[in-house]
Amino acid sequence: MSSSKATQFRLVLLHPRYWLIWFAFGLWRLITLLPFPVLLLIGKGIGLVFHAIPSRRKIIARRNIEICFPELSAEEQAALLRANFISTGIAVMEVGISWWWSQKRFSKLLQFEGLEHLEAVKDRGIMVLGIHYTSLEVGAAALSSKWKMDGMYRAHGNAVYDFLQARGRLNQSIGDNAVFERRDVRGTMKALKKGHSLWYGPDQDYGLGQGLFAPFFGVQAATVYATARFAEKTGAAVVPFSHIRLPGSQGYKITVYPALEDFPTGDDLADATRINQIVEKFIRLQPDQYLWVHRRFKNRPEGENDLYDLPERKSRRRVV
Repeated sequence: MSSSKATQFRLVLLHPRYWLIWFAFGLWRLITLLPFPVLLLIGKGIGLVFHAIPSRRKIIARRNIEICFPELSAEEQAALLRANFISTGIAVMEVGISWWWSQKRFSKLLQFEGLEHLEAVKDRGIMVLGIHYTSLEVGAAALSSKWKMDGMYRAHGNAVYDFLQARGRLNQSIGDNAVFERRDVRGTMKALKKGHSLWYGPDQDYGLGQGLFAPFFGVQAATVYATARFAEKTGAAVVPFSHIRLPGSQGYKITVYPALEDFPTGDDLADATRINQIVEKFIRLQPDQYLWVHRRFKNRPEGENDLYDLPERKSRRRVV
């Protein structure tokens, strides 16, 4: 979905059934007017509250950390889990910062390195390879404030959320950018062929419909091969970038790396493994800032047991 459709305001969004979410977003936006150090403290508080509450997401994050960092002691894994929930709580504030802060205020938080690597391939389409750090919104917004870049989003069941998310992800952008729904393969391919730059995150388990099993932290994980396929069909360069939340109130460091050479190779497994190695390297830069609440090892090779052992969801009964 392009920005012209995704960001278009419709009168139906004013329907009374959406008033509560409009109120919630309005309150959220007011909170983001506070100074950055205060927002970090609020985010930390949110994270600690959710860390204290037993939940499926907490089980998933703990299990992911156990799988990916078996070399850590139980105490170190517990500390990483706590730090990760703090980081996830801060991410709530970061969404508001990236969606609603002015470009002038936002830019004061940012440090850039390696932008010349984008300039080096500017005559082609560019797949800007990112990962799901908890600071994803800030990272994408930061780079799009320096480089004309289209974005992607996952459609939400609430129309107001969809509208505000699409608009928010263009807030810091330079130029007339677009946002595409994640499943809009045709739209993204067309944009890359036209020489656009597009944020792309291949680090989640989207099943095996367009993927295969490749090693990730030494464990087989369902990995999309679309990174290589898109690059092959569009001629786009693949340029990795990372975005790290710095200590205290220093802000964020955005680093762009050289475009991948000899990619794709035509071997889906080799290409997917290479992408997973990049993702793993980026995670190790700041493990507590990765989105561990996602079931990265949800799908398993035939014969392997489920790795999460989650409690069954309670069924919702309709009251007649």
